[in-house]
Formats: sequence, C-alpha cells, structure tokens
Amino acid sequence: MAAERGSLGYRLNRPRRHRKKAPVRTGPVEVSIHGITSEGAGVGRLPDGRAVFVHRTAPGDRVLVRVTEAKGRWARGLLDGLLEEGPNRRVPPCPLYDRCGGCTLQHLDYDAQLAARSTMVGDALRRIGGRKVADPPVEPAASETHYRSRVTLTLRRREGGGVTAGYHALDRPGRVVDVHDECLLPEPPIGQVWTALREAWGPGAERLPAGEVLRLTLRSAEGGVVLTVDADRTTGDGDAAALVAEVPGLLAVWRGRTEHEPPRLLAGDPDTVTRWQGFTIPVRTSAFVQVNRQGADRLHEATLREIGRPPRELRVVDAYCGAGVFGRRLAHHGAKVTAIELDPEGAAAARMGEAEVPEGSQGSFRVLEGLVEERLEEALPADLVLLNPPRAGVHPRVPDLLREARVPRILYVSCDPATLARDLDRLGPDYRIRHIQSFDLFPMTSHVETLVVLDRDDQFHEVDEV
Repeated sequence: MAAERGSLGYRLNRPRRHRKKAPVRTGPVEVSIHGITSEGAGVGRLPDGRAVFVHRTAPGDRVLVRVTEAKGRWARGLLDGLLEEGPNRRVPPCPLYDRCGGCTLQHLDYDAQLAARSTMVGDALRRIGGRKVADPPVEPAASETHYRSRVTLTLRRREGGGVTAGYHALDRPGRVVDVHDECLLPEPPIGQVWTALREAWGPGAERLPAGEVLRLTLRSAEGGVVLTVDADRTTGDGDAAALVAEVPGLLAVWRGRTEHEPPRLLAGDPDTVTRWQGFTIPVRTSAFVQVNRQGADRLHEATLREIGRPPRELRVVDAYCGAGVFGRRLAHHGAKVTAIELDPEGAAAARMGEAEVPEGSQGSFRVLEGLVEERLEEALPADLVLLNPPRAGVHPRVPDLLREARVPRILYVSCDPATLARDLDRLGPDYRIRHIQSFDLFPMTSHVETLVVLDRDDQFHEVDEV
C-alpha cells in the first residue's frame, strides 16, 4: 500500500519482530543523502544502518539530522544543518519555503525534479507492481510557476478575532502557514483574487461563513475566479454578496456540499464556466478537471495517440470521468462512450456532453452516476477502458471486472505511483505494459502524473516492456 512504503523501497509501517523500539536521538547526527522519497523527503542512512527520511534535503547533501521518530528499520528527522551541498541543490524561490509544506522539491533544480519523479514511478512499478520496467521519461512542464487553475487553502479563526489562512506547515500539519501574495503556484487571476479577498473579508473573516475552520477553494473561470467555502458549521453564511461586489475578479461564492445539503450559491453568477479541450465545463464546486491547463493538454493528446486505431465506432468506457473531457472528445470522433462518475457535480458537468455529439459523427456519449466498481459491469463490454481515478486508485473489484470482460486495451492515468503500481499488480499477467509516459503537472512538488497503456496478453503485438 502507498502508506506503507517510501519510494526507494523502504517499508515504513511494517513492524519488525524481536526488536525493541529504537530510542529517539536528542542530538544531531551526520548523514549523507542519496535519494528522494515519493513524499519529497531526502533519504540517507543513520550510523546504525537505518534509513532516515529528512525533508528539505537533496541527493549529494551532507547534513546534520535531528531524529524525531525512530522505528526498528527506519527513522524520520529534521534538517539541523547543511554541511555540504549536493550538485543539484538550488536556492528555493518561495519565501515561505522554510515553513510551508506545499512544495517539497523546490530546493532541487528543475532537471533534478524531473529525475526524481522518474525514479519514483519506475521504482514503484518495479517494487510494488512487479513490472520489469525502466524509469519512464517525464515530459517537462511549460512553466514551474503560476500553473494551478485551482488551489485550496485553510482558514483558522483564532481566539480574539484573528485569522490565519494559507497552507499546512511542513512538519506540523495541524498548523497553518499564513499566505498573502507569496505563493508561486496559482494562476495570476487566482493570486490576485486571494490577495484582495483577504483585504475584503473583514475582521475575523466575518464576511465568510461561520466556523472555526474553513476550507477555501478558488477555481479559475472565464472572466475571473469562483470561491467555494467548506465549513465545519452549517449555519451562518456571512456576507458573500459584499465580497463579490468588492473583490475584483470574484465571480461567485458557493457553500460546499455537506452531508445534509447540496452545494449552495451564496452570491454571484450561478453559471460560471471554463473551457477545456474545446468543451464548456461548469465551474461551481467539485467537478474535476486537471489543475495544470497546458500539462493537461499534453496529457490528453498523448492519451488520444495511444487509442491504437481510429475511434470511429470504438466502444469506450471513461471511468472516473470527472467532467468527461476525455470521453466527450472521443465521442466527437465517432466513439461510443459510456462515462462513469461518482461526484454529482462532476456527473452533471459530464452530461453536458450527451447533447454535444455532432450529427453524422456516429459517436455517442452517456453518463452513469455512481461508484465505478458498481456501474462498470453495465458499461462493458468495451474495446477500450480509460481509468483516471483519484489518488487512492481503483477499487479491488475493478481489475477483476476488466479481466473477466477481456478488455483489449486499458489506458490508466494516475497521480500516485504507488496506487498505480498496486492496481497493475492486481491486473496480473493478463495485461502487459505497452507504453509508459509521465508528465510534470505539478512542478516543485513531489507529485507526478503517469499514463500507462496496457494490452491483453493475447492482443499484445508491440514492445514487451519499456
């Protein structure tokens, strides 16, 4: 499982028999760093041979480490001093780097970031997935900064009326690092709206909904930005109308979905949209689209190239479809697409594609709302299945259904190498890897997007493994 392993083969949570828990050191110890984990921490060896994971370190660094957590075979620590810099270290560009937990690789130069992501993917596929593959190439991002079309920040109200709003701290995730205009990741309109919003929300953020902790998500839309507020209370909506009136570029404010009620517009335009791959997508609360527009375009083009034959009359399942961009585009080229999406907002956005298929294209597009593991069987048989799940990967039943249906080709798009590898292992020897390509959609972070093309063994006519 992803939570049990570091990206270099160290199992993090498995207990070791007949060994007492090692004591935590109180003083710094010298360590040489030789790799990067999937969480972005440097990895080295303590003098007793245990692996130690230390954020803000880079391969080639010689550092002083203060151990904060020690297990039988591994430990975690804090950087206490940099004795010698590795060859790929750089000055982090963000002024919040020392405290914020958002960009764990920004102290590496860009080529080193790409190499680290490549190693993460290859290592996971070999070690967890049992696949004999080389580290895949990683297509670079168009820009390291200002690429996110969606950001989520946490707001905490403090006693006495103060407010802290930003991202979670690196080594103390319960603490929030205050962010004004420093963050390098959002698209410029989002950054501008965030800065103005902070000025306009009033003492104690009284114009935002009530609650000690708020989750604030800003999404780019045509002509501006949409704000969704998820709160730990369901009463007290604040004064969203004043925010829309006073914050330039803020188009709408929504109250997020709760257990008892759907998303609710608090103020502004109810029909905000954005454009992806030529399609109109509503921008409201939770409908999923990739956060990096230019990177997503390259990922889409690469995915479509791997279809393998002209899509006309191809039977396609677009599972975990989000707003259905993949499937809608294939339907326009003549494929018969069944899309599956759990999130009601995503499914509603995807259904816009049902009426968009041009006359004479012979294509079709329909949406099934619900869990993929519960709706996939009625969408099969298919010539091609697209899997684009969240970080948790697919339900164990999904690989079973795909094998039973003898789907000739599977395209798996993943944002987590560990769960990708686990799911490929579950597919077993019936499916062989034809191609792997990774994409940097999240510069300065340890995240990476990967496309894996799999053919059934009895349909396989291409290169064995990458």
